[in-house]
Amino acid sequence: QVQLVESGGGLVQPGGSLRLSCVPSVSLFRIYVMAWYRQALGKQRELVANITSGGTTNYLESVKGRFTITRDNAKNTVDLQMNSLEVEDTAVYYCNAVFNGFLFWGQGTQVTISS
Repeated sequence: QVQLVESGGGLVQPGGSLRLSCVPSVSLFRIYVMAWYRQALGKQRELVANITSGGTTNYLESVKGRFTITRDNAKNTVDLQMNSLEVEDTAVYYCNAVFNGFLFWGQGTQVTISS
């Protein structure tokens, strides 16, 4: 069992930045893949970015060049730096972990982009 605690959501204007953080209840050394997903109102949940224990990253096409996912094993956090935010980035963002073959989810954090 893994608990994931997210923080960092909020309301920003278009073009602004936010940094989301996720802290798992187990050591990151034990988790192969960490990811951020998002779900906008009325839409399906989609993968935003993921990162493996080896540092390999993968991004949703629409966020490439704007978002950066990082994992700090020493601090035991996975962050999502979001720059040049657009109204279309508005969604609830969820942290996700693949641990022992199971998927675990955080409670979600709201990100709203609005002028």
